[in-house]
Amino acid sequence: MISLALHLRRGLMACAVLSLSTVALAQPAGALPPMRGEGAARYVCGGIGLDESTAFRSAMKDHPLSLLFARADGAYLAEVRVRIEGADGRPVLALRAGGPVCLIDLPAGRYVVHAEAEGEVKQQSVTVGTGNKTADFRFGGKG
Repeated sequence: MISLALHLRRGLMACAVLSLSTVALAQPAGALPPMRGEGAARYVCGGIGLDESTAFRSAMKDHPLSLLFARADGAYLAEVRVRIEGADGRPVLALRAGGPVCLIDLPAGRYVVHAEAEGEVKQQSVTVGTGNKTADFRFGGKG
């Protein structure tokens, strides 16, 4: 009886492991999460882990604006609060970056990007519309 229960338990565990590995294989390695937002202001953030970081870096060319977040020593940051305003000061997009890279789709124009992490607020003006723009935010140091 104990032997039968042990075999059943092992069988159930093997099925659970097989099910989890099948789910993991359903999304290809290096695939980006789905875009968020509505209309012309859409975004996706991530870049944690080697596969995801590689996927985000290679996708930067496909989006008009990319944001990078790191500490002054180069260590990547996540959970950065981001607010993007139009040149007229109106809010365009607000998000919490779930990783060190955000890919942003915005209509052509001038914007101010505000980023807040570790008690610091940084901002950069960007112009979107001619090529790809990357705004690099460093926290914990001067500038």
